[in-house]
Parts: sequence; structure tokens; C-alpha cells
Amino acid sequence: MRQRAARDQQRLDSGAVGPKDLENLQRELTSLAKRQSDLEDVVLDVMERREAAQERAAELTARVESVQAKTAEAEARKSAALEGIDAEGFTAAKEREVIASTVPDDLIKLYDKLRSQQGGVGAARLYQKRCEGCRLELNITELNEVRAAPANQVVRCENCRRILVRTADSGL
Repeated sequence: MRQRAARDQQRLDSGAVGPKDLENLQRELTSLAKRQSDLEDVVLDVMERREAAQERAAELTARVESVQAKTAEAEARKSAALEGIDAEGFTAAKEREVIASTVPDDLIKLYDKLRSQQGGVGAARLYQKRCEGCRLELNITELNEVRAAPANQVVRCENCRRILVRTADSGL
């Protein structure tokens, strides 16, 4: 378009055109100038939008990198926590083996059976006259039976059937 405008301007400046062609060339030059101005406005608008889009893309890229860094950090913390849990589980299993070797086999069998029936908890602490397995308070009759039982006797909750572990806080 610029080349055409320059060519038309040369023809106009040369003076070798007739009055009718002169008028047509002037109209065409005006039209070309307006069209060029409109196209330049469109190009400027596109450039501004492109710049804004590039800034937004850079911002979003930075946010993605930040989220990825936080995710990696969280994954590292999770891995460390899982390793700690695994180590604790291994230690607890070893401790259980040591303790279980001192407990009679029939009590271990009862405990394992109750644990499988009760969702992983075969024994519960008796705390302030309440079984912590089922969270129900023992009635007077049950409490008297527990009080009367020797310390080495296995006592069970009448409600959930778990083994009751008596402590100083049992409320007996």
C-alpha cells in the first residue's frame, strides 16, 4: 500500500497527468492514507493486546512455577512423613513382638479375634467408669464385677466385648 501511495504521489508530482486523473489520484491518495492509518491503528491495537497477553503469560508461568515448587516441597514433606510413619510402624511391630512374647497365647488369640471383629481395636482402656472402645459408661453391676476381679484376670466390656484395660484412672 505504501509503494502504491509513493508511486501515485510521484505521478502526481510529475505533473504529467490530466485534470481528471489528477482528481482520481488525489482521491486515491486520500483513501490510501486513511486505510493506512486504519491499518496502523489495528496493528497498534494488536501489538498492545500481544504485549498484555505476553505479560499475562509470564505472570501465569511464574504462578505455575510457584505452585510446582510448593507441590514438590509438599511431596518431599509427605515422603519424609511416610518414612517416619513406616519407621514408627516397624518399631511398634518390634515392640509388639517383644510384649506379645510375655502374654499368654490364648489371650493373644482372643485379642486378635476381637481386633478383627472390632475394626482394629481389640482392647480398650477403662477410663472414669467408661469403656473407651464403645464410649459407654459401665453400670454399677459391671463396675462391681470389674472391681472384684483379680488384677491378672481378663475383663471384657459387656457392650462391645473388647478387653478392658484397667488403669489408675479407671474410676474403680
